[in-house]
Amino acid sequence: MLKQVVRSGTSVGANTAESQYAQSRADFLTKLTIALKEANETKYWIERLYSVGCLSEIEYQSIINDNIEIIKLLTSITKTVKGNP
Repeated sequence: MLKQVVRSGTSVGANTAESQYAQSRADFLTKLTIALKEANETKYWIERLYSVGCLSEIEYQSIINDNIEIIKLLTSITKTVKGNP
């Protein structure tokens, strides 16, 4: 499970970084949409790690709160881009 968190978590950063040099508005949106999907997957794996006792309550709360903020930011950005042709 930890490998999955690393894989999906680093994908969020990689896709966000790629979006900065997108070739078009559609490419920008695609990269950020992928980052959002990966952030949601990361949330799933963090919850699984916590449920099996691999994270303490304090660790879990810190990590999941950061993850939720990233999801909120990416959701807001993608909605804005979709709404502004």
